[in-house]
Amino acid sequence: MADRDDRISPLGELDAETALRTILEGTADETGERFFAALVENLAKALNTHGAWITEYIQECRRLRALAFWMDGQWIRDYEVDIAGSPCEKVIDTADIVHFPDNLLELYPDDPDIASTGAVSYLGMPLKDIDGKILGHLAVIDRRPIPEEPKVQALFRIFAARAAAELQRQSVEKQVREREEKLRRLFDSAMDAIIELDQNLQVTRMNPAAELAFQCTALGVIGESFSRFVSDQSYRKILRVIDELAPRPPERRSSWVPGGLHALPAGGKEFPAEATLSCYDVGRQTFHTVILRNINERLEADRKIHSLTAETEYLREALNKLGGFDQIIGQSGALKRVLEDVEQVAVGDTTVLILGETGTGKELIARAIHGASQRRDKPLITINCAAIPAALMESEFFGHERGAFTGATQKREGRFALADGGTVFLDEIGELSIDLQAKLLRILQEGEFQPVGSSHTRKVNVRVIAATNRDLNQAVRSGSFREDLYYRLNVFPIEIPPLRERGEDTVLLASAFASKFSQRLGRKIEPLSQECKKRLKTYAWPGNVRELQNVIERAVITSRDGRLNLDRALPDGGAEKTAAAEPLTGESAVRVLHVRELEELERQNILRAMEKSGWRVAGKDGAAQLLGIKPSTLNSRTKALGILRPR
Repeated sequence: MADRDDRISPLGELDAETALRTILEGTADETGERFFAALVENLAKALNTHGAWITEYIQECRRLRALAFWMDGQWIRDYEVDIAGSPCEKVIDTADIVHFPDNLLELYPDDPDIASTGAVSYLGMPLKDIDGKILGHLAVIDRRPIPEEPKVQALFRIFAARAAAELQRQSVEKQVREREEKLRRLFDSAMDAIIELDQNLQVTRMNPAAELAFQCTALGVIGESFSRFVSDQSYRKILRVIDELAPRPPERRSSWVPGGLHALPAGGKEFPAEATLSCYDVGRQTFHTVILRNINERLEADRKIHSLTAETEYLREALNKLGGFDQIIGQSGALKRVLEDVEQVAVGDTTVLILGETGTGKELIARAIHGASQRRDKPLITINCAAIPAALMESEFFGHERGAFTGATQKREGRFALADGGTVFLDEIGELSIDLQAKLLRILQEGEFQPVGSSHTRKVNVRVIAATNRDLNQAVRSGSFREDLYYRLNVFPIEIPPLRERGEDTVLLASAFASKFSQRLGRKIEPLSQECKKRLKTYAWPGNVRELQNVIERAVITSRDGRLNLDRALPDGGAEKTAAAEPLTGESAVRVLHVRELEELERQNILRAMEKSGWRVAGKDGAAQLLGIKPSTLNSRTKALGILRPR
């Protein structure tokens, strides 16, 4: 320790001007790694210290990695250290200059580097970017004390700032290189063809997808006019779009090319392409980017989708038939008159309006008409007008173009386009909005429509069958249904009788349903008893055939000893009619009366809501909205309570 104290301080007679000139001259012509090496070597020489180094800070693991480390006249290679328990830790944590003039080993006895070098003094400073983020640090060490000299710290700060600037420049340069590499990979990996053009519309760049599309190499066509890659009409279209984009602000100088382009590959066949064009300035030059996609594959995919859609519809019909519920069962006079009407109207293309209460089988009648018509080999497309949100109804009907509205990420065919050559069944036609009624009228009159977001008119050949459980005459009088559309639809009306008017058909249907459900569940069910037949025939069936189907399924599930359990399956109303002779006494009577009072209150409340909404269940101002419940819930309650719309 005495030997150390007797030695002369390296900074006692520091000539700041000479030191500054030494460091400046030693680093003036250097950048990057050579700059860092020149800086620490000349800094150590100017300050006459045993060592100097500059590092970059790795924040994730709190380590310093040396960019240049000069010690005792030689370079220390591949130096990296954890800052914990070292003087460097204080530099990083305080983000300020740190100076230990003496006694360094006593302050940091566990630092192996201090012990091995015999250092007694340390001067370090963080290197920060303009946002204050620590990039690394600059430090000198010595085996002699480094006194607190203001001129030393001032000189040190100057070169720390210069080192920080170079470190930040390198960081930005690295980010730029990484960004350019990402952009290059994005450009090269894009599936769409991308062509960059200069202000004279000559090719300056082309990605691999464009090379494939135009059957050429980018190097071979650079400098060529873009006019050789598209038809004359398409080239003129490009010029018009450029003129339209020119006065726009930079952030809005991009557009779809209306109608797309006709591309001309070298030695290949012309193909249609969707295309976008954007313009941008670099310096004083204007460049254009054309992005295009061959839509032949998409058109072929659309054709396959149409075919598969029709095939799916056929398979669905076959599955329905396998389930047994697509058969029209009955021998009543009322049903026979309906089937006679179906046979007469099926052979032509006449528009049919099917009327009847909910659950009477209106869709089965529509399928029977289509199946007996000359269109039976084409698809039958069903649209439930009450199940599709009003905002999406037009798109469902007529399809939409890509970008027609928020969420329209690709072009989509509508139901009428899919049914071209076949039949469209519009169920719950009374729920259709006034706006869409006008567009449906155009299809009925002209056989044409416009997809949402398109300016092109499409022709279709479809037969329309509509169905409703509403009184359309009343809807016309109230203004919720167009009179001209009503008469267009009501060319051949078919009214399906409710189940309560079909007599023995109820028993026939119940037997058929019982047979099918018992087979499905693997149970043996005895034929219907006279008591069961009587109960089924005396029940009002507000839900008609659909309710009967549900009741029989419940009865089969809860059957005992092969006998249908109608006590469990039939609603209370059905049980009460056959069990009227059994008197209720005591608590049972009170309980039944209480339930009946609640049901009557609910029934009256639903009736008031239905009357106020014009017997419209779903949609804005519909009865379900007035009652604050879902339309499906309201439908089930009206069936259970036997609520029927007055004719």
